[in-house]
Amino acid sequence: MTARVVFCGQALLDHSFFLDEIDAPPSKMTARRYTPGVGGMGAHAAIAAVRLGAQAVFLGRVGDDANGEAVRDALHAEGVDVTHLRRMPGARTALSAVMIDKRGERAIVTWRGEGFSPDAEWLPLEALDGAGAVLSDPRWPEGAARIFAAARARGIAAVMDGEKSEARLLMDVVPRADHVIFAERGLSVWAPATQTLAALRRALESGPLRLAAVTRGERSTLWLTPGDTALRETPSFPVDAHNTTGAGDVFHGAYAVAVAEGQPIADALRFAAAAGALRARDGETPNRAMVDAMLAGSP
Repeated sequence: MTARVVFCGQALLDHSFFLDEIDAPPSKMTARRYTPGVGGMGAHAAIAAVRLGAQAVFLGRVGDDANGEAVRDALHAEGVDVTHLRRMPGARTALSAVMIDKRGERAIVTWRGEGFSPDAEWLPLEALDGAGAVLSDPRWPEGAARIFAAARARGIAAVMDGEKSEARLLMDVVPRADHVIFAERGLSVWAPATQTLAALRRALESGPLRLAAVTRGERSTLWLTPGDTALRETPSFPVDAHNTTGAGDVFHGAYAVAVAEGQPIADALRFAAAAGALRARDGETPNRAMVDAMLAGSP
């Protein structure tokens, strides 16, 4: 049966500029190429889920402006169920400017939009019926809290993208999840000036978590499960990275799919690592055949 994953979180419009070098200010730079497209942690993850063979349902908010319509249309075109992506009256959709240099590294400026109420009571919890996993990021903490509570009540695995956010938001949302995968910057906010083992253990013990992990790009993923006394490690897949934008989001989306399919945690992390590496290679979200080939050792 096809896995069903429900996503709640950030969806915005990305403006990507490809340059040779990203100069320090004051500067003027000329882009070699420009592409607009849908972005945001939750949106990238949902698209990844579809391409990996899952059914993806997106719960979230955009403005009632042209950018919101563009985001909705782009997600729909990718096969994401946007029935419950609400266009909020009077709100303005979030935007990002993404600058990518010739080595694939990027600098991102994000405007988070305006006019959005924190209210999450309208979220249709019946959308979780039949789901094998839910995934949320910390950008809308009230939405994440509502979805995670509903998932826990239903026995559905709740996965959190622990991206950099305000400490108070992470402190509130992390204990509500079952699987928390931090970015390095997110982990440093969660537990400042703390060694990785202690920081992940603090997350694991904050609630009934099954996994606390931190992705480190090309340097592997470190993780803990209940009862572990030492860090475990999932190696990254070596690729020639040309565009790392969205690689972490795809990692999270792939992990949620693997969990929804019933894969053990170690296998799910390896599956996610392959998907994230392929995204970093050329900035394109991979399909299932590509990930399976990488896992099998194919180029």
